Amino acid sequence: MSPLALAGMVAGEARGEVRDGARTPLMFDVRAFGATGSGRVLDTLGVNAAIDAAAAAGGGTVVFPGGTYLCFSLRLQSGVLLYLSQGATILAAASPLPGQTTGEMGGVYDAAEPKMSYDAYQDYGHNHWHNSLIWGEGLHDVGISGPGRIDGRGLSFGGWIDGEKRGDYPLYKAEQAGVGNKAIALKNCRNVVLREFSVLKGGHFALLLTGVDNVAIDGLMIDTDRDGIDLDCCRNVHVSNCTVNSPWDDAICPKSSFALGFARATENVTITGCTVTGCYRLGTVLDGTFQRFAAGENIYRTGRIKCGTESNGGFKNIAISNCVFEGCNSLSLESMDGALCEDIAISNMTMRDLTYGPLFFRLGARLRGPKGTTKVGALRRVVVSNVVSSNSDAQIGCILTGIPGYPIEDVKISNMYMQHTGGLGAEQARIVPPEKIDGYPDPGVFGPMPAQGFFLRHLRNLEMSHVEIAPKVEDGRPSFVLEDVERADFLAVTAPTRPPAFALRNAKDVRVMVSRAAKDATIDRAVDQML
Repeated sequence: MSPLALAGMVAGEARGEVRDGARTPLMFDVRAFGATGSGRVLDTLGVNAAIDAAAAAGGGTVVFPGGTYLCFSLRLQSGVLLYLSQGATILAAASPLPGQTTGEMGGVYDAAEPKMSYDAYQDYGHNHWHNSLIWGEGLHDVGISGPGRIDGRGLSFGGWIDGEKRGDYPLYKAEQAGVGNKAIALKNCRNVVLREFSVLKGGHFALLLTGVDNVAIDGLMIDTDRDGIDLDCCRNVHVSNCTVNSPWDDAICPKSSFALGFARATENVTITGCTVTGCYRLGTVLDGTFQRFAAGENIYRTGRIKCGTESNGGFKNIAISNCVFEGCNSLSLESMDGALCEDIAISNMTMRDLTYGPLFFRLGARLRGPKGTTKVGALRRVVVSNVVSSNSDAQIGCILTGIPGYPIEDVKISNMYMQHTGGLGAEQARIVPPEKIDGYPDPGVFGPMPAQGFFLRHLRNLEMSHVEIAPKVEDGRPSFVLEDVERADFLAVTAPTRPPAFALRNAKDVRVMVSRAAKDATIDRAVDQML
């Protein structure tokens, strides 16, 4: 629909068109309910009045014409769509600073929910939804769309970087009364559409969806200081065509926490056609200048797609495809709190300038949850295909690791090209990485790796075919290190042969066939053997 036609519809239907003998407003212009769009006075009351009117009419579209709408908490309702017109910005009003009781113009964000006995099993932000710029609970048929923007200037980003301020954004204390913690938070909702708008500085989460089913997220542009899109205990979710720059945290992050008070899987999820990155200064993806951090300026550069870390309920039936990674961390699958992670397909990934190797799969035993309810989970039936990665940092490559007695199972990796910076010495090949069974699951906690390609530990049933490891300069480590691996096939694998490509520290039933990395071999059992 053209902007002119939409403007006419908004003008007519906000007044109330007579249709079939009844006057039924279908569009609700927030300015008709007292919002100014000036950016100089609070528009919270006017916007919430428009939302209430749309809900009372049985549903409708709440329209934000061009302008800046300074707001504290906006409360979504069932049957209501917020439409952000071109040039419209919902601006998060400044939260109370430490020691203050009110924020900008004497306002505050809605109070966080009371603490629950199970709050200790997640970080603060995962347990609260009401203390957000836009929130809804127990809703159906609700959404936000349009080419406008949500600017979280006045939101807390969690306070986890000591005393740091980013530009004009102060460091609020997330737990303080009246502080806004997230841009958009939804709990126990269904039939949700989030489409086309952009988010600048989304707070602790730009989007936090917990227990939300039947979700379409499409075409969002997010430039934020913590997580971009978190899908926690959600079902039937489709994320497509989104760009997320999140230098200090994760970009797109399915989770399955205990925030609902019980374990619930995140399942039937597709993530496709998305770009994730952590290498650009905050705001410069949205303004199109794409200003990179200088070398050593930002050591985080997280910006990845990750299933976890919160992982009580599990991840099932997940497809991640056709995504671009740039200047960020690995694609990660993590089960640490008893999650059953299974039936996951990863395909058609292109990655550049990663801080670690392109893949990180971790089955561990942090077991953060109610006593007696958690046990080590499983990570199995994972298929990876058509992945190209260039110029990843050589220090820590790909890591696939379970823990003793609990292997990762049934993994297939095919058609993968991994180029890394190389240049490390043979002395690093002797490193035995720590198990970190109950530690935080991140590649960096394991320290330098003895493999320049894949470090494989506690695995059963692994197949790698048409995989190439390509250092930019000669590297002194083997390409594949196997520890406690049973039944592994390597077919048509290419890797440097100096040093030997395979280090079998403890492996059973290993086959190497038609590979440039090593001669054909069938090995029943090997302890400290090179191929």
